[in-house]
Amino acid sequence: MNGDGGHDHIEEAESKQEGGAGDADPGDEANEQEVIVIQDTGFTVKIQAPGTEPFDLQVSPQEMVQEIHQVLMDREDTCHRTCFSLQLDGNVLDSFAELKSIEGLQEGSLLKVVEEPYTVREARIHVRHVRDLLKSLDPSDAYNGVDCNSLSFLSVFTDGDLGESGKRKKKGSELEQIDCTPPEHILPGSKDRPLVPLQPTNKDWKPLQCLKVLTMSGWNPPPGNRKMHGDLMYLYIVTMEERHVSITASTRGFYLNQSTTYTFSPKPANPSFLTHSLVELLSQISPAFKKNFTALQKKRVQRHPFERIATPFQVYSWTAPQIDHAMDCVRAEDAYTSRLGYEEHIPGQTRDWNEELQTTRELARKNLPERLLRERAIFKVHSDFAAAATRGAMAVIDGNVMAINPGEETRMQMFIWNNIFFSLGFDVKDHYRELGGDAAAHAAPTNDLNGVRAYGAVDVEGLYTLGTVVVDYRGNRVTAQSIIPGILEREQEQSVIYGSIDFGKTVVSHPKYLELLDKTSRPLKVQHHAVLSEKNESVDLCSSVECKGIIGNDGRHYILDLLRTFPPDLNFLPVEDEELPPECQKLGFPCQHRHRLLLKSLNVNKFYPKSREVVLNACKAVGSISNTSFDIRFNPDIYSPGVRFPEDCAEDIQKQKQLLKDGAAFLVSCQIPSLVKDCLDHSALPMDGATLTEALHQRGINVRYLGTVLEFVDKTPARAQLDHFYRIGISELITRCAKHIFKTYLQGVELSALSAAVSHFLNCFLSSFPDAVAHLPADELVSRRKNRKRRNRVPGAGDNTAWASLTPTELWKNVVSEAQSYYNFTLQCDNVDLVVEKYGLQKITLLREISIKTGIQILIKEYNFDSRHKTAFTEEDILNIFPVVKHVNPKASDAFHFFQSGQAKVQQGFLKEGCELINEALNLFNNVYGAMHVEICACLRLLARLNYIMGDHPEALSNQQKAVLMSERVLGIEHPNTIQEYIHLALYCFANGQLSTALKLLYRARYLMLMVCGEDHPEMALLDSNIGLVLHGVMEYDLSLRFLENALAINSKYHGPRSLKVALSHHLVARVYESKAEFRSALQHEKEGYTIYKNQVGESHEKTKESSEYLKHLTQQAVALQRTMNEIYKNGSSASIMPLKFTAPSMASVLEQLNIINGIIFIPLSQKDLENLKAEVQRRQMLQEPGKIEENQEDCLLELDDKLPVDD
Repeated sequence: MNGDGGHDHIEEAESKQEGGAGDADPGDEANEQEVIVIQDTGFTVKIQAPGTEPFDLQVSPQEMVQEIHQVLMDREDTCHRTCFSLQLDGNVLDSFAELKSIEGLQEGSLLKVVEEPYTVREARIHVRHVRDLLKSLDPSDAYNGVDCNSLSFLSVFTDGDLGESGKRKKKGSELEQIDCTPPEHILPGSKDRPLVPLQPTNKDWKPLQCLKVLTMSGWNPPPGNRKMHGDLMYLYIVTMEERHVSITASTRGFYLNQSTTYTFSPKPANPSFLTHSLVELLSQISPAFKKNFTALQKKRVQRHPFERIATPFQVYSWTAPQIDHAMDCVRAEDAYTSRLGYEEHIPGQTRDWNEELQTTRELARKNLPERLLRERAIFKVHSDFAAAATRGAMAVIDGNVMAINPGEETRMQMFIWNNIFFSLGFDVKDHYRELGGDAAAHAAPTNDLNGVRAYGAVDVEGLYTLGTVVVDYRGNRVTAQSIIPGILEREQEQSVIYGSIDFGKTVVSHPKYLELLDKTSRPLKVQHHAVLSEKNESVDLCSSVECKGIIGNDGRHYILDLLRTFPPDLNFLPVEDEELPPECQKLGFPCQHRHRLLLKSLNVNKFYPKSREVVLNACKAVGSISNTSFDIRFNPDIYSPGVRFPEDCAEDIQKQKQLLKDGAAFLVSCQIPSLVKDCLDHSALPMDGATLTEALHQRGINVRYLGTVLEFVDKTPARAQLDHFYRIGISELITRCAKHIFKTYLQGVELSALSAAVSHFLNCFLSSFPDAVAHLPADELVSRRKNRKRRNRVPGAGDNTAWASLTPTELWKNVVSEAQSYYNFTLQCDNVDLVVEKYGLQKITLLREISIKTGIQILIKEYNFDSRHKTAFTEEDILNIFPVVKHVNPKASDAFHFFQSGQAKVQQGFLKEGCELINEALNLFNNVYGAMHVEICACLRLLARLNYIMGDHPEALSNQQKAVLMSERVLGIEHPNTIQEYIHLALYCFANGQLSTALKLLYRARYLMLMVCGEDHPEMALLDSNIGLVLHGVMEYDLSLRFLENALAINSKYHGPRSLKVALSHHLVARVYESKAEFRSALQHEKEGYTIYKNQVGESHEKTKESSEYLKHLTQQAVALQRTMNEIYKNGSSASIMPLKFTAPSMASVLEQLNIINGIIFIPLSQKDLENLKAEVQRRQMLQEPGKIEENQEDCLLELDDKLPVDD
């Protein structure tokens, strides 16, 4: 199972607890009552802060007092306070108490904000908070990929907020003031693909500078005698007016002292301006600070919260402008301390990650509130752990962490930092020699992570896995794991009580482990089996032999090394004397892969045949272990080198081998063709490498089959309709090969040459310049003689300038041979220009894909890839190299069930109920994930769509705006999902009368799509139809035609010239020609459309009738025009001319067409019809057998094509 087949298991585990709330069955009722517990009614309290008017605040009984603290630290008028307590009637409230547990707190209570004395920790938090406020509009953290900041550009296109403020801007008719001309590069047919528009300039980012310098003073820490006067620390500040001041942070607050840069004089200055908050002090001594700080906070509060909330996992941007590096004391301090001193919520120094990860798993999960609390805790710890592990892995590779075995050679070293254990992805001690050495050692961590994901999703009580994060950084793969208590003190041999540490020579088992693992065997499809140890004893296992069980000092049962949780993939494992089924052999399998850790996932579909006998035979045929249901389980140890099985199981082993062969055949004969079929009927529409990979993984196809998939596509009869898929596949294959080469290439580069090496690689990969020569970094620092001595001492890397000898020809030769050996695919080209020409790729797309896959960040500017005289990249263009991180994504199971039930209800036409369920899901998602998450994004999109269908346009707009912002922030500003969200938002804007905004959003979507996958893609037809329609609505007919005719061409190509989509395209084009009074062209297009309707749906269908009516109407118009013309010719200027009716299309008619092309169907039903319809649907459901309900839901009223994203 690649990726997250996790949902099925969650559902299984859950349905046991809830009496099966997976479908819309009685279990739902129980759920809905539980939900009520969460939504206790909120109440209002008054808050009185020093120096401000009292204000009202809406709170809920579940909130902690601490959350009110957070609100106050964010509000414009109280944001400069951090060190205060809240008091009710003179009693201090405990920060960690829930509001409902506080006596006397009720509707209308007055809470006083009382300033508290500072401690060193509080003073530091205060300075950090002031620095965050000063930097709140500065995007540099997002560019640098720190603190879970990421970019968002929506507000640039909507001019601030959409909702209410958007309406106020509309004065009179909006038509006059729209400038509709799109930039040249996004017109249909344009070949120009600029990079700079990817990040339009946001005028809010012109920083309002409040201070020149704010830094810790060199006089820190205070000497003993000053400590006894209450000095906590000293700050050094330069104001905008060039005033240099030294400030003391004391227990009572902040004041000016008399020190200068060179003399220490800690006495208060005169006047000392003692204030409790640093902001108040600075406002008194610097007018510029006061003015700019106020303006900055105003702007900060106006931004949409989703633009500034931290994302749960870091998102990196592969492009960035040149940013000025400003002095920043907090950043400097963070870099040199491991920031553990004030991770605000944890007493003590470092976090015990293992304890936190395991304790959260042990929380109660009997009812909904408990499960929410548990899932929220699990999610929070995982996201913190992933961040810490990423930081640690970078520190390890950058050489900032001492190894625990420093004597060994570098590739064998292991590290511990912040209670996390780090190891490198190399084959240490020939552990993987049988399996493919380093290549296997590189694949093992991700397989292990997939195993951890799978066991985590099954979530068996009492069975524990390690926190695991895999980080690829600078060509190295680092595995970060939490540490089992006590494992470092003892040898591995003594502690393993289940499994094998030598690949099956000595194997041990343990009844408790068998009992725990048995619970996972059904959802994970793992077969209980016996293996022989070296001494020929038979040992029972319920996992692969490598899976080890260790009881930690905390008494918990841990399993680790889950790299073979899933069955082996025989298509890539040639085994002597074993024949694969003919379907596989026909495609050239088995292929030799470079390592043997190949696992596959299978999606076994459920269906319910009628009679016992049929079931019995079917179960036998598919090798099920049960006679009454399909329960297929695989033995993960079959074909593992060195594993032997007892004689008496020979027959079972034969069956299990057959099962694996059937699996291999099923993959090539069913799954790959079904993927291609889905692409042909557009139910799968990948746009870039990531979405292609996701489409493969959803169907259980590993990426190593990419070559096979492409060959299959090439032989498909409807090959032209798969152009887009083929192109994306080729570009994915090429960039993955380049990534493999880049990985080893980088390992030989020392840090000082990194940017030169990366730019040289990109030049060889993408630049047309045939002899790209590397610029060795100038030895600006070292004299030649010294350097030569030093170079020989670098461990293991040999000559550190080997990278410089790479040439474009050699790199492409390597890419071609890598494609052959890894993907079994023949690329016929030996340089980038041939590739681009032969496969119709774009260099900008290749650049985006390789940068995202390897973590490169480049300067955003226009690159000239095609110059034959100079290289495209210089070392100045490479700004950074980021880690690529894989981790577990814990799920919100209850929320997910509500979401699914809501979708099901909507598909049955119960919009209102569906809407309520999805709103509920949104609440639960927020409860578990916080405000930002991909799944919340999907939820908001569906809600917006429902609001829109039910006629609530403003609400649709507001939800969709959130969806766009969230998609930009958690998936990336040019992720295919983000492009989709932009298109939806444009539609709702148009419906709300905000035409110019709608156009800007559509232009943005088109630009992004051109960059991500180029113009030749079926989705482009939808986008262009949208743009054409809006332009038609604002009477830009010529422009409109360019887009609509392009849409028509793309639709004809991808849907076939006789498809209904093409008929609709013809009709849209005809309407524009009618508006231009070019009736001949209009008639020609409408006739084409009419013919398609007539042939496809018959004469009597309403579409055909509509088309025929429209033809009549056009003919009358054409005749009237001809008459008028004749009249003019005959009578010259004295002709009496009938005024012709050339009308601009009404907005309503444009909107109607927009709805049709975007697949939104309104069902005009009276209340009575609705009741009848519901009764009918319910009656049918009663009649259906349980297995059929799923089929019905598919052909119901509304098709909402929103699936939750699956991780890969």
